[in-house]
Amino acid sequence: MLDNTHLINTITKFLEQIGIPIQYTSIKESTFLPGINIDKGVLFIDQGKLKYPGDLLHEAGHIAVMTPKERASISGNIEEHKPEGESDEMAAILWSYAALKHLNLAPQIVFHPEGYKNDSEWLIENFENGQYIGLPLLEWMGLTDSDSFPKMKYWLRQ
Repeated sequence: MLDNTHLINTITKFLEQIGIPIQYTSIKESTFLPGINIDKGVLFIDQGKLKYPGDLLHEAGHIAVMTPKERASISGNIEEHKPEGESDEMAAILWSYAALKHLNLAPQIVFHPEGYKNDSEWLIENFENGQYIGLPLLEWMGLTDSDSFPKMKYWLRQ
């Protein structure tokens, strides 16, 4: 397995290449995932608190599936800014799967046992078998199509 520094560098380089800004900082406040905060489209990382490097791809997925207007304004816990019944969670989960495939990373790096309400193995099994829960959302957002997924047409929603 890759050491965390190399893995973090691989992930952050990719995110910067696709247009998601990264800033390393000390995060004082409590965050949804340890060591990661989102502020107006920027992914803030506290390496001392980051527990699972794969969480970077999941949180970046939330940024990626936001509209440009949302990216410019949303901070903190993403779901708190969404109207009830409107969640992009499945789109962000599937986006992170496409990203890990693009980077040739093992699914367990993103879908680790501590995440996804104990459904990590179920998600991996479905995705690895071509059952892409959330794909209609990514298609509707214009990011991919069912014939080419997990390849993406665009990494950021326009």
